[in-house]
Amino acid sequence: MKNNISYHIPRNIITDMNKDLELILINISGQDHPGVTSALSEILARYDAGILDIGQADIHHTLSLGILIKTRASVSGNIMKELLFKATELNVNIRFTPIAIKEYEEWVNRQGKNRWIITLLGRRLTARQIANVTREISEQGLNIDGIQRLTGRMPLDNDELPRSKSCVEMSVRGTPADYQKMQARFMQLSAEGDFDISLQEDTLYRRCRRLICFDMDSTLIETEVIDELAIRAGVGDKVKAITERAMRGEIDFCESFTERVALLKGLDESVMRDIAENLPITEGVDRMMRVLKRAGYKTAILSGGFTYFGNYLKQRFGFDYVYANELEIDDDGKLTGRYVGDIVDGKRKAELLRLIAQVENVNIAQTIAVGDGANDLPMLATAGLGIAFHAKPKVKATAEQSISTIGLDGVLYFLGFKDSFITDNK
Repeated sequence: MKNNISYHIPRNIITDMNKDLELILINISGQDHPGVTSALSEILARYDAGILDIGQADIHHTLSLGILIKTRASVSGNIMKELLFKATELNVNIRFTPIAIKEYEEWVNRQGKNRWIITLLGRRLTARQIANVTREISEQGLNIDGIQRLTGRMPLDNDELPRSKSCVEMSVRGTPADYQKMQARFMQLSAEGDFDISLQEDTLYRRCRRLICFDMDSTLIETEVIDELAIRAGVGDKVKAITERAMRGEIDFCESFTERVALLKGLDESVMRDIAENLPITEGVDRMMRVLKRAGYKTAILSGGFTYFGNYLKQRFGFDYVYANELEIDDDGKLTGRYVGDIVDGKRKAELLRLIAQVENVNIAQTIAVGDGANDLPMLATAGLGIAFHAKPKVKATAEQSISTIGLDGVLYFLGFKDSFITDNK
């Protein structure tokens, strides 16, 4: 077999004469197969080389491995010679680059810079979308440390699959020159390019979220239950018009809620059971809930809708908490047109999020809120991570994170889950 090995051993590796120390960056690339990393690291171990940094990636069976070592100048030549021979034997490319000690120390000092996670999500991702995002990253003076794909490997006919998903996550280091401008630019790119972008600071809390609270209507389910009830009561158009105005933030939620409930007077209780059993569940809810429960998250429904339907979803999917509004029913099983207790509006949702976090001993920074309407904004602003889901324009413009292109299981990717870890058969 023809050997296509390319290599270069520099003769001017910078040496610290006082400490007999050399720093060498080793880059290995080529066809991946079992045992490459093991064979090369075994050579380093024999010479007691120190590993200062190491990273490896595999794309379509092609290996890219980088190892930064420190070693004694007296043995560095032997290390490189043995690595070169082994690379030839393994049929991979190897390259050695000297690293000045001062350069390394400056690199170490930069490790305290801010880190960010940028997630790109959609039915499909294109080179143009990635180019636009990475250009903005560069213009903000940030550097990409790593990129990984969170969704599974894409079939060739991915563009034709109605519920396909594609997601990549970028790890970025530095301080943006203008954070607000970068966030605004990401929102613009998202709207123009039909994909979602999440920008999160890579903190300890981002990696250990523990509580996630959902709106119900138009979030967990693809309808507004009060509209369904109104249709059965023969007042569908009146209630729907009020609902839309309330969700756009044009009228006070409590006022609109009272008006809509009054229009339901006389509706039979059995209608609620029929509606509950036929609720249109949002794409991805079942998968998302299985993963969240398996990962130990506490989950809650905080809804301006009704407890009857929230409890139905709790029983079906295993939510831990449900807080919503209670409809008053008379002795004949008819709705009275009134409600019982306080209204769960936007302010109350935020209060409930804090209360549940306190009960579960969860730092507020470890909480997540997901919703679509104007009455979800206080909850989204309170949570450590607020996500506007297929939201109204006002909500999407206000929330820092949004999902508009795929189902509710897109939340999992914003939390860093990979498909390879959350396959449905595990």
